[in-house]
Amino acid sequence: MSLITTPNMADHDAAYARLIAAHKGLSETQSAALNARLILVLMNHVGDLSVLEEAIALAESAGA
Repeated sequence: MSLITTPNMADHDAAYARLIAAHKGLSETQSAALNARLILVLMNHVGDLSVLEEAIALAESAGA
C-alpha cells in the first residue's frame, strides 16, 4: 500500500467545515490536544507503518 496523494474525498468543504467546527470554542492547548488525538486515531486507521512514514515525510517537506 502507498500513500494516496491525489484528491480522495467526495466533499472536501464539508470535511474541512467539520474539522473547524470541532475546534470551535477550544483554547489553543485544547485545539492542539484534539489534533493530536485525531492524528493518533487516523494513524491507527491507516495501520501501515510505511504509509505513515510517507505521510510524515510529505508533511515535513511541505512545512519547509
